[in-house]
Amino acid sequence: MRYISKPIKRVDAEIKVKGRARYINDIKLPNMLYGAVVHPKYPHAKILSIDPKRALRLKGVVKIITHEDIPGEKNVGVVKKDLPVFAYDKVRYMGDGIALVVAETQEIARKAAKLIEVEYEVLQGVFDPEEAMKDNAPKVHDDGNLIVYHKVRKGDVKKGFEEADIVIERQYKTQFVEHSYLETEGVIAEVMEDGTVRIMGSIQNAFSTQKDIARVMKTDISKVQIIQTVIGGSFGGKDDIMTVMAARAAVAAKKTGRPVKIVNTREDSILESYKRHPYRMYYRLGLKKDGKICALEAKLIADGGAYASTTPFVTWRSNVQAAGPYRIENVKVDTYGVYTNNNFTGAMRGFGSPQVNFAIESLMDEAAHELGMDPLEFRLQNALRDGDTTATGQRLTHKVSLRETLLKATKAANWDKKRKKYKNQKKGRYLKGIGLASSLRGVSLGAEGADAAGIEIKVEVDGSVVVEMGLTDMGQGIKTVIAQIIADELGIPIERILILPYDTSRVPDSGPTVASRATTIGGGAAKEAVNGIIETLKTSLKEVLHVEKIEFKSGVFHTPKGKVTFDEAVKIASSQGKPLNSIGWFRAPSIHWDEEKGRGEPYFTYVYATQVAEVEVDTYTGKVKVLRVIAAHEVGKAINPSMAKGQIYGGVAMAMGYALLEEFEIRGGIPKTLNFDEYLIPTAPDMPEVIPILVENPDPLTLYGVKSLGEPTNEILAPAIANAIFNATGKRLRELPMNLEEVFLGKKLERS
Repeated sequence: MRYISKPIKRVDAEIKVKGRARYINDIKLPNMLYGAVVHPKYPHAKILSIDPKRALRLKGVVKIITHEDIPGEKNVGVVKKDLPVFAYDKVRYMGDGIALVVAETQEIARKAAKLIEVEYEVLQGVFDPEEAMKDNAPKVHDDGNLIVYHKVRKGDVKKGFEEADIVIERQYKTQFVEHSYLETEGVIAEVMEDGTVRIMGSIQNAFSTQKDIARVMKTDISKVQIIQTVIGGSFGGKDDIMTVMAARAAVAAKKTGRPVKIVNTREDSILESYKRHPYRMYYRLGLKKDGKICALEAKLIADGGAYASTTPFVTWRSNVQAAGPYRIENVKVDTYGVYTNNNFTGAMRGFGSPQVNFAIESLMDEAAHELGMDPLEFRLQNALRDGDTTATGQRLTHKVSLRETLLKATKAANWDKKRKKYKNQKKGRYLKGIGLASSLRGVSLGAEGADAAGIEIKVEVDGSVVVEMGLTDMGQGIKTVIAQIIADELGIPIERILILPYDTSRVPDSGPTVASRATTIGGGAAKEAVNGIIETLKTSLKEVLHVEKIEFKSGVFHTPKGKVTFDEAVKIASSQGKPLNSIGWFRAPSIHWDEEKGRGEPYFTYVYATQVAEVEVDTYTGKVKVLRVIAAHEVGKAINPSMAKGQIYGGVAMAMGYALLEEFEIRGGIPKTLNFDEYLIPTAPDMPEVIPILVENPDPLTLYGVKSLGEPTNEILAPAIANAIFNATGKRLRELPMNLEEVFLGKKLERS
């Protein structure tokens, strides 16, 4: 093939590098107004009254919008409709929006927002998820504080522990994490002449937003148009928070009759937006003296914050992957998502996997230590193999690549030599260590929801191609991948393919662009769309040439009467009035999950990975420097190897922040880190040498055998670093982030 498996330049590279990409903040409409949100003073309080008089006296203020201006339903939400557009009974976290000031300039709107006077009745809040689970805890919502409960059951756990020679129990904890996208959230809403509500913005999942806006505005879905502008990063963060922002702007545009733009400051962005879930994880592991795992029991508690968001889906993925990629006959997992008065939590790159992977991969090293085994040897002994059964009872019918990633990563890292060297090094200020971690990850949405996508191809009379798809390119490169697939399948240069911007009025609803599903599901849809075009062209040629058998290969139709190029066939079909457009639709293979029994097939296939981290620990300060990361990821088939490696580099950078630096600190519901002066993320000087290894074992159920990569790269570096720190210092860290205080003192220092 000419393009598949080749390092093709991104189709959007030039406009971004040259600054021609238009982000939402670059767009200004005639007669446009600006909005600023009024936030509460307390994390949990009844709203008694809202007095806008002082704000309205400010010159340039046009309107104050509250829940009373909403024509339809007042709540939105991905799973539960519990997230208010404007708080109308009480506030449940500090990022709630009470009102929207609409003014002639952004500066006036923000100044006026500070003049709105709100009277509250302060309520007792609950900020600890385990406290929130108690019967006497303050209720965040009237129906209680439990968002969701999941379970996994396999075998007889009681019997498994009775047969164990060694039982170890451990607790692990992870933190709130901010998405830290470069571009903050922004939208522009306007009401068109025909009543259509048109919204432009950096919206990750436009169709989800469209449906909720229709409910809020009390109109048909067809009367809501979402146009996706170029997105300056998302990592899962521009989902339902964008729906709330879009709804506020839409209501304001309706009330004022003018376009309304809302763009968050960095402080507002961090204050309002949902975070990665903090988890508390309680594990119990039963072992035989020979290294066999005979039982695992886990209790996982996720802080869902004030609203449900995607907590039911995030915790479900954690639940089914909590036992890791290992052969375990007896498994019991109980997983809880809980409301608190903290920032609500939702989708972030990894989607419930980074938390449980930190726990299970730290636990695997701790088990190996208890047994006196090398961590690699212990994992190889217990690793899932072809035909094995997972913790949920699913028989693996694909090629299980776990051992291959383990062996390739550790070979590249020179594991045996370095582990022994660092374990026996002389004590001093700087100590080096090496550690590893592995994972399995379910591909695509799985039992989280219907998993299908559509792509439409239109061929112009000159043979050039226009593509429309309902999948979002947030920087991960799906436009390039789809262009590569279509170019190769049609046998035309990739330069002749134009992928139009995402507009819900034109593209098929293809579900959310999440779960690293875009290439797997979108690629299948692109192939189906191409097949439709090819069949139309074959039919046309058969009619003109009066032949029965035609084959298409590499852009040429081979007929009994000679060869016909793709461009020639297009002209012939066009002259016959044939439809030169095709919609391709691909649906993921069927799976089954029994929520009551906690068993089933949660995903149709899996990817596997191993990462090895080499670190240097400054024992005088607690600073950990990551020297080298070897990342071996099974991808099925790499459509664009250079972009695949780019995903690994980016995933390593994010995971380093998760492991060592990043924490959205919140005390008593009050955020303490509202900008990047205190919320620390890795920068270029922090980056280690990264060695990516792509393991290709194509899956028979997908086009070219492709699987997933974007999220798996971010899921296992934290435990690999923790295990490396232990190898260097003998100190076991069970809480993230492993910052200076945690490494040096063994505890975190809280901000006042």
